[in-house]
Amino acid sequence: MIHLEDVRLKLQSRAGPVEILRGISLDVKDGEAVAVLGPSGSGKSTLLMVMAGLEQPSAGRVSIRGRDLGALDEDALALFRREHVGIVFQSFHLVASMTAIENVAVPLELAGHGDAYPRARAALESVGLGHRLDHYPVEMSGGEQQRVAIARAFASGPGLILADEPTGNLDSTTGEQVIEILFRLHEKSGATLVLITHDERLAARCPRTIHIEDGRIAADRARAAQ
Repeated sequence: MIHLEDVRLKLQSRAGPVEILRGISLDVKDGEAVAVLGPSGSGKSTLLMVMAGLEQPSAGRVSIRGRDLGALDEDALALFRREHVGIVFQSFHLVASMTAIENVAVPLELAGHGDAYPRARAALESVGLGHRLDHYPVEMSGGEQQRVAIARAFASGPGLILADEPTGNLDSTTGEQVIEILFRLHEKSGATLVLITHDERLAARCPRTIHIEDGRIAADRARAAQ
């Protein structure tokens, strides 16, 4: 599903060039659940952006589902993400002027799905929000908004789900509920899941954990099969 080969990212700052990623090589299999763990500033969220094609690396190769993202222009990247990648952000990224069902359905409509609204309804029901279809984000709690974001990410049936600190803006109880939903949908869909987190306990939910430090992979551990 994911192949990264010596991926590097250098950005310019007032103080000079800053290396964010320093030679990341990584393979993630189809259907695998992987946690990327590391302290703030370690480069883990940037790594997710590179995997999504939202950030262009300075060097190295990024391949998703056999497609070299470096060979795609911005329009082709957007099309590729729409068809193959679902993203869950820490801050939800819902459209404030749209209801829950519109937030899920409109991306499906743009992708050409004729059954966008039935799909959106089913996706929201799968995260326990069948009663919130016509509510706007401001009318929902943080946990409910994140559940809408998860429904949107899974609704199109992507092969890859990227989740960047999905519980970062939630209290511990609500965060636990959201994570249960995320893992349940991952298992049901068979999609590959890459979970960015700084929470060791949350990372332990994944069979494989990758530790990032200073833009490099410091450890890559697979949990022993039970």
